[in-house]
Amino acid sequence: MKKITIIGAGRVGESAAQILANEEHAHEIVLIDIREGVARGTALDIQESATLFGFDSRVTGDESNQAMEGSDIVIITAGLPRKPGMSRSDVLDANLAVIRSITEDILRYAPQAMVIMVTNPVDILTYSVWKQTGWDRSRVFGLSGVLDAARMASFIALETGFSIKDVTTMVLGGHGDSMVPMIHYTTINGIPLKTFLTEEKIHKIVDRTRNGGAEILALKKTSSANDSPAAAVATMVDAVCNNRKRILPCVAILDGEYQHTDLAIGVPVVLGNRGMERVIELQLNDTENHQFQDSVEQVKKDLATIS
Repeated sequence: MKKITIIGAGRVGESAAQILANEEHAHEIVLIDIREGVARGTALDIQESATLFGFDSRVTGDESNQAMEGSDIVIITAGLPRKPGMSRSDVLDANLAVIRSITEDILRYAPQAMVIMVTNPVDILTYSVWKQTGWDRSRVFGLSGVLDAARMASFIALETGFSIKDVTTMVLGGHGDSMVPMIHYTTINGIPLKTFLTEEKIHKIVDRTRNGGAEILALKKTSSANDSPAAAVATMVDAVCNNRKRILPCVAILDGEYQHTDLAIGVPVVLGNRGMERVIELQLNDTENHQFQDSVEQVKKDLATIS
C-alpha cells in the first residue's frame, strides 16, 4: 500500500499505527486527530522508533482530514469511548455524528479508499459509512469477530494450557453482548473443543468472550482495550495489503447471505486486495441460528434509530 490513514490518535489508533509501521504495510502512515498536536506528537514518537524496530514506513500526524488525501485504506478509530457500565450502543448518538462528518471528508479526499471501521457501535457505524458513501460493500467493513475470536482463543489457551497457535475460533453476530461464539467451529489443532473442556467451562469461556471488552474496561477504569483491537486491525490490513485471501470474521454488509439483506453484522468473510471479497455462509445448528437471529434483531433495533 502507498498510504494508510488512521483517523483518531487515541490509544487504539496509536497502537495500530505502531504495528502497521513495524510491519511496513504502507510507505506512509498518517494519523489524524482534531486535538491540536496529539496526532503529530504520536506520529513523531512512533517515527523515532523506526531505527529500533527497523522499519522504513514514514509516520506523520495532522489535525485536518485533508491529510488522508490519496489513501488506499482509511481506518476509523475516532469517537467517544465507552465508560465502565456503558454498552457499545450507549455511545451511538455521539459517534454517529462524528462518523458522518468523517465520511464526508473520505468522499472528498479519499474516494478510492477502503474503509475499516473500529469505532463502536461498529455494526451500526459500518452500515452508516456504507450507506453514506454508496460504495460497493467490498470497500467498507468493520472490526468485530477478529478481535472477539482472538479473545476467545486466548481464554481457551489459558484454560487448557495448550499452545494458542493450535486454537481456531469463530465468532458471529453483533459486536456486543449478543455475539455468537461458535463452539462447534472451535478446535484445538482440528480437534473439537468439547474433547478437552466440560460444558460448564465452555459456557464460562463463551460468557467471558461476550464481555471481553467490558472486563478490560472495568479493570482499567479510565480507558478501554487498545492493544488487542490494534492487533486485530493490523491482521485485517495485512490480509488486504498482501492479498492473503484470509477467512476472518468481520462486520460486513449482507446481501442475501444468512437470509438477510441491507444489514451490517459480523460474519466470516474472505479478505484480499479487493477488500471484503465474499461472505462465507456457515451451517448453523438450531441453537446457533436462534442466537444469531437474536443478534440480528439487536443490530436492527439500533439501525432503526438512525434511519
